[in-house]
Amino acid sequence: MKSVVTANGVNNGVKEISKATSLSSGSSDLEEESSVECVKRVSNKTRKRSKADEFKAKSSRKKRRVGSGGGDDECEEKEKKQRSSVKRKAKEEVVVEEVVDDEKKNLEQKLQVVPFTKATSRSRSKNSDIADVWFLGNEIDVVSASSSRSDSELLDSHLKIEYWNDCRSMTRNLKADLGDLAICHQCSQGEKRYLFVCTFCEERLYCLPCIKKWYPHMTKDDVIDKCPFCRRTCNCSSCLHSSGLIETSKRKLNNDERFYHLQYLIVSMLPFLKRFCKAQDQEIQTEAKVQGVVASQVDISESLCSNEERVFCNHCATSIVDLHRSCTKCSYELCLNCCEEIRGGGLSQRPEVKLQFENKGSRYMHGEDAEPSSSSFSEDETNNITSIKWNADENGSIPCAPKELGGCSESVLELKRILPVTWMSNLEHKAETFLASYIMDPTKSYCRCSSDLEESMKRKAASRDGSNDNYLYSPDSFDVLMQEELLHFQEHWSKGEPVIVRNALDITAGLSWEPMVMWRALCENVDSPTSTNMSDVKAIDCLANCEVKIDTRCFFEGYSKGRTYANFWPEMLKLKDWPPSDKFENLLPRHCDEFISALPFQEYSDPRSGILNIATKLPEGILKPDLGPKTYIAYGTSDELGRGDSVTKLHCDMSDAVNILMHTAEVTITEEQRAAIEALKQKHKQQNEKELQEQNGSEGKEIVSYENGYHDEIGGALWDIFRREDVPKLEEYLRKHCKEFRHTFCSRVKKVYHPIHDQYCFLTVEHKRKLKAEFGIEPWTFVQKLGEAVFIPAGCPHQVRNLKSCTKVAVDFVSPENIDECLRLTDEFRQLPKNHKAREDKLEIKKMVIYAVEQALKEVETLLADLN
Repeated sequence: MKSVVTANGVNNGVKEISKATSLSSGSSDLEEESSVECVKRVSNKTRKRSKADEFKAKSSRKKRRVGSGGGDDECEEKEKKQRSSVKRKAKEEVVVEEVVDDEKKNLEQKLQVVPFTKATSRSRSKNSDIADVWFLGNEIDVVSASSSRSDSELLDSHLKIEYWNDCRSMTRNLKADLGDLAICHQCSQGEKRYLFVCTFCEERLYCLPCIKKWYPHMTKDDVIDKCPFCRRTCNCSSCLHSSGLIETSKRKLNNDERFYHLQYLIVSMLPFLKRFCKAQDQEIQTEAKVQGVVASQVDISESLCSNEERVFCNHCATSIVDLHRSCTKCSYELCLNCCEEIRGGGLSQRPEVKLQFENKGSRYMHGEDAEPSSSSFSEDETNNITSIKWNADENGSIPCAPKELGGCSESVLELKRILPVTWMSNLEHKAETFLASYIMDPTKSYCRCSSDLEESMKRKAASRDGSNDNYLYSPDSFDVLMQEELLHFQEHWSKGEPVIVRNALDITAGLSWEPMVMWRALCENVDSPTSTNMSDVKAIDCLANCEVKIDTRCFFEGYSKGRTYANFWPEMLKLKDWPPSDKFENLLPRHCDEFISALPFQEYSDPRSGILNIATKLPEGILKPDLGPKTYIAYGTSDELGRGDSVTKLHCDMSDAVNILMHTAEVTITEEQRAAIEALKQKHKQQNEKELQEQNGSEGKEIVSYENGYHDEIGGALWDIFRREDVPKLEEYLRKHCKEFRHTFCSRVKKVYHPIHDQYCFLTVEHKRKLKAEFGIEPWTFVQKLGEAVFIPAGCPHQVRNLKSCTKVAVDFVSPENIDECLRLTDEFRQLPKNHKAREDKLEIKKMVIYAVEQALKEVETLLADLN
């Protein structure tokens, strides 16, 4: 049912309709409004004939009488079809109540539909002066003064005049009934607005300007049929600040499925819980020797710390879960791993490092000589700490750290605990007892990727000789809702393989991820300090790898239209984690819900209730790590520039992650700009060759790709993900060729402390070719398309380059299959130098495992009670 309401002055009750805008060919909004056809109104209640009904019936009879030969039959057939259409729509849509004749005494009935019509066909003569008139309120708008009409058309004009008078009466009744409610739900305006009523809810109205601006994918008929609010895609400020409008969970688990998953979780985590308990038992045995008593008599005092406090080792920055050693004088704290290293004589001193790059000016970054006035910074300085002795006593006791390492060196470190005595050992025993009673059935293989029938679920991503993992598992989002596909996913996931899920956005309501929509949500209807902070953003300039402050609107305009430097080189900007991660759910709750509803394999990826996501098992009151969701908005171009590309450099996450491409925008590059880019690339090449020759002699050769890269009309981002088993060779290559990479201010990388965790390198096409030639390894390389979700296992180094302007949202999670990899990375990070940005243990995987076992056992007990 098509319906439209004209409204204005709603705040003051009923007012006269303002002067109509011209309906000439130059008008747009009003002309579109007038094109909405008149449809008969029906009701499931006892119908009362109104003026509109009587007028429609009279109009229909008159049209049939004036018709030419055969016209009666055509009109009758047309009327039958219309009646059939009305009956059909009456069953599907919410019906509209009738407007009672004005002469009836103030009978209040709601009018939800005011039909407008426009003649669909006219035959005009060139020699007529009769004008085509439209009545709107009290005004007459002249459309044409040089046309003539037949008697039938003239009759149509008189009928239209009478019809619009009835519409005017009905509009006034609507305003009198709705009052202040007769406004656009999107912009809260009614003055001089033409409002379309939703026939699904019969409550909300949207004006044409808002439909065009904020819902370009919808027509006015779509809004009339079912408005954005009813479709759960409304992006007005009020809706965007509301949560719970949609159901984020896509798959409900029954008790049997929940029991199976919890059992699987406990089986996966128990070996690590045993490892933690064993390390603590060994430390208790050592303490027993120090005190000269048996282990059962060791008294361990409790360390005073709240649940909202993170306890870290002062030496390696690893989180402390339970047992540790602490100084009673200076509160220096040491984890059990460091205690073991000290007793073994292998404690590394981890000196502080300063990794600063020389700023040689903007001309240098674009391939010219360094500017004489450019400022310089110290490069790769290391605060070398002379060999400091820190040894344990013969009985195993450890003195406080020397003053050079932050301790007082005056007292012996005492053994302290955070958790209750024997809590972890009791938890271990309880888990073992449960698993002994409920043995899991051996799982069969659900992988069908080797079959030719499953070509649609595979995507080729590598060409390794003699390898069976060149294809990645790539199911459709609707397939992943089945239990067998979850088991199929687990087979690939347990091997450390990435997974690409197609069409993840198809299962969502369809909320707009236009950056301007999100920006408007952050700046409207929020407290003034937050709104002020959102007016500017700190973006990263990919060429200089430095933060730049830019007006938010200017940034988003560049997202869709592009930005360039004065020399036409593309200016690549990116926002990392915008808005701030700890406020994403608070500032954009509706977008957060939409993202979670799009997540495939929610048993793993759901950050709120994923049953196999260990991170969700931390109890309330315990300080939790920030795992997202996080938004990444960045410019991009399909051509690989070689310098200043919009990239996420090679790195390795401590946890698992899933990344969904929510929105893309392609920026057109002119021929003039393309020619300037090619000329600048040649300057870069000459600069690279010159510097390498000066540094390495005449044999120095630069590795830079001058290929155009990947041209994909659908794809938005190019991914390279390396296998875990290839990491040692990858690190060797990066150490060998580190000087061929550039980082901050486009300065050369002269030294790496860890080739991957430093995040200095991005492998171009030529670098990847050389890597395969020298070391025989290559990554999985694929293009992420709009709406695709990429699952990245923990421990897999990866890099990303944007082929278009992209809006991505990612969330971290911890799967039971990758606990061992998370622990390995935690130990690897603790070996990094002090003040290294990747050194802090933000994940606290040990704490997660311990509490996840406890929570899983509690849930199992509840389920067993229900199942029995």
